[in-house]
Amino acid sequence: MPKTAAPKETPLMKQYNAIKAKYPGALLLFRVGDFYETFGEDAIRASEILDIVLTKRSNGSASEVELAGFPHHALDNYLPRLVRAGNRVAICDQLEDPKSVKGIVKRGVTELVTPGLSFNDNVLDRKRNNFLASIHYENDNSLGIAFLDLSTGQFMTSQGHAAYISKLIQGFQPAEVIFCKRQKTEISRFIPDNGARYMLDEWVFSEDFANEKLLQQFRTSSLKGFGIDRMKNGIIAAGAILHYLDETEHRETAHISSIGRLDEDKHVWLDKFTIRNLELVYPQQEGGVALIQILDKTTTPMGSRLLRQWLVLPLRDPEKIRDRHEIVSSLVKDGNLLTDLESHLKKIGDLERLISKVATRRINPRELSQLRKSMLILPSIAELLAAQGDPGLNEIAIKLDPCIELIERLQKELKEEVPMVTHQGNIICDGVDETLDELRAIAFSGKDYLVQIQQRECERTGIPSLKIAYNKVFGYYLEVSNTHKNKVPQEWIRKQTLVNAERYITEELKVYEEKILNAEEKLVAIEQDLFSRMVEFAGDFTHRIQQNARAIARLDCLMSFARVALQNRYVCPQVNDSLTIDIRQGRHAVIEKQLPPGEPYVPNDVYLDNDHQQIMVITGPNMAGKSALLRQTALIVLMAQMGSFVPAESAAIGIIDKVFTRVGASDNLAKGESTFMVEMTETASILNNLNNRSLVLMDEIGRGTSTYDGVSIAWSILEFLHNHPDHRPKTLFATHYHELNQLSEDFVRIHNFNVSVKEAGDKILFMRTLKEGGSEHSFGIHVAQLAGMPNKVVIRANEILHFLEKDKRKNDTSKKLSEVPKANYQLNLFEADPRFKNVEELLNALDINTISPVEALLKLNEIKTVLQNKS
Repeated sequence: MPKTAAPKETPLMKQYNAIKAKYPGALLLFRVGDFYETFGEDAIRASEILDIVLTKRSNGSASEVELAGFPHHALDNYLPRLVRAGNRVAICDQLEDPKSVKGIVKRGVTELVTPGLSFNDNVLDRKRNNFLASIHYENDNSLGIAFLDLSTGQFMTSQGHAAYISKLIQGFQPAEVIFCKRQKTEISRFIPDNGARYMLDEWVFSEDFANEKLLQQFRTSSLKGFGIDRMKNGIIAAGAILHYLDETEHRETAHISSIGRLDEDKHVWLDKFTIRNLELVYPQQEGGVALIQILDKTTTPMGSRLLRQWLVLPLRDPEKIRDRHEIVSSLVKDGNLLTDLESHLKKIGDLERLISKVATRRINPRELSQLRKSMLILPSIAELLAAQGDPGLNEIAIKLDPCIELIERLQKELKEEVPMVTHQGNIICDGVDETLDELRAIAFSGKDYLVQIQQRECERTGIPSLKIAYNKVFGYYLEVSNTHKNKVPQEWIRKQTLVNAERYITEELKVYEEKILNAEEKLVAIEQDLFSRMVEFAGDFTHRIQQNARAIARLDCLMSFARVALQNRYVCPQVNDSLTIDIRQGRHAVIEKQLPPGEPYVPNDVYLDNDHQQIMVITGPNMAGKSALLRQTALIVLMAQMGSFVPAESAAIGIIDKVFTRVGASDNLAKGESTFMVEMTETASILNNLNNRSLVLMDEIGRGTSTYDGVSIAWSILEFLHNHPDHRPKTLFATHYHELNQLSEDFVRIHNFNVSVKEAGDKILFMRTLKEGGSEHSFGIHVAQLAGMPNKVVIRANEILHFLEKDKRKNDTSKKLSEVPKANYQLNLFEADPRFKNVEELLNALDINTISPVEALLKLNEIKTVLQNKS
């Protein structure tokens, strides 16, 4: 970044520099008149991001300072771009009316917007939470983490080992992470390379300070009621977030009324590799499809955000899972109910974020009107749910609070159609405030009132030609022609004499003139005050409306599951406490939706238990569907445990508490890790965290090293999984190492399966059907041919393969790869086989110009006979 000259200390720049010094690292938007201005390096950065003009000014001296700005009314357009570029943006506003101040207007930062702290709808994604995360590091086995979505008030904390914290970061995808400056090295590994981060002083991360901050926030004497009183590191992380809110001028935090505890033992363990490999939330490839895109048919923003959380935090409690399934079943069975509920939910706005704006006094009239409209829908939804006689639906209905007092006041005071901003007026209904009504009558019916005065005075004075007019010098005045000036009442005050007339003013006219001229300004002030009082009153309902939002979000998620089940032929799984997974005719939820029209997905059965079939070793060719089978099994289990129906004919799922996947790999060059190192790191994480209810998916373990090394590692891993002294994790192990088929002969709980193909001459057809027994071929060369590999490469690969397989059949291990027949791409094709020599001679003897069609057919038959003769 080029070094810029310091701005000259004019009074304005002195004020700017003083404010800038309080917010180091933040880009300062400095309000000057109708513009937000940036100076120096901030101006250079803003001009590049916003593509606005960068200018310079000298301030009357030799030095110059860069300058870039935009109109204040365009803030909502430009602010999101600055924040999305990773900037912390300090918004400095004028705190006084410039008209009433001599000299420099008082200014101050009214909000510091960061990637993790924003209420701006253009910054936020309505379908995703905007989490700020805080991490406190003690050691690798003891870390605290907290998440806050300022826009909704959702506040959560947890603590655990490094892998658990990493998994939470991967699942919640915070927009910004804060941590202690001293712990930069330890914590940076948890944050994506391009992730927004901010470091705080060490004293912020102390238990006493954090505990006090939380008690002040929740106005309690203890944290026991939140279940986090023994979570020292979690408390420290949460306290740091509250401190960060103060530091960023976010002081209205009444909507942050509680803190939830994220329990590791209540949700399925999904490490960061599994969340990535199964593409739960984000596809790995550009243009790909993640599971969330299949399952999210929600209607409200609250529902969409909650569904994303359910996806990365599947349940482990069978009873709670069954509660969700029962509600989904009720909705699936009654299509009319689902349609009626959907029509109501479409009318509901983002209750969570709307009530947060109320609590923080950031809501505008149109948003408050939207809140009212949303609340008016709730009684109809509650009535529909209660009428079904379903316990689960009735429980949701009970939680819907109509907030009658609030709705009555909003209906009485807030107009039906209101503007976006308060200074435009026309917000408050007639009859709410006498002064307001009077001013409206003056402002909007002023001419009528003047006509009334004119008519009345004409009758009283007997001056038929009396006129009321206005000019900037005298304001409103009465004009009387010279013919009638002797009829002018004594109390009128003469202001001007014309050739043919006299002009007068009256006390009544001057009072009314003042009312008319000031009416609009007073109207705005009164309406703003009444609106502010209305918002303050609505703030008392924050917690009740947050409860409504949570209930609607839950209903919306379960309705989404029902819609998806109906559209895609999903069934209700049986979730129990057994140690068995029995999936009949299971399908991959994502892949089946991506197939060309008319092409069905080939379903398969998967059975795993801890006593008889703990490990399935699956062989078969590339592209046959081994990886899809592994993934679909995990997705079916996770969908079942988050409360969704599943793509299968039937599914009985014994609760799984950990899902591990080792599927695919890539280099991590930035950290100096090869593909194989990444593979081994992920595998080690699996083997070190197993238990009896784990589901393990391993795909092509050991392929990143030499064949013998790879087979040895894969073999050893399977033995380890089978012979683990404490646990029997259910495992799907896809491999090309056919040697592993031998393990089923020595280990009773290892069974061989293959994804079948059908050979037709030199071609293969992928049947994608899982069958018992191992496979001896991978058909990799056929796949290479399908991919468009040059024909010479395919022919040469076949030649080498035949040599190696012949060598293998003879069990002759003395031969080396160096003995593979040498390739000589310059040789004539016919020299490779004596039969081709004979064919060449036959072809050379032909005269193409004279041969008849019949003779050509006979010659072709002769050539075919030669080629079929293998002697």
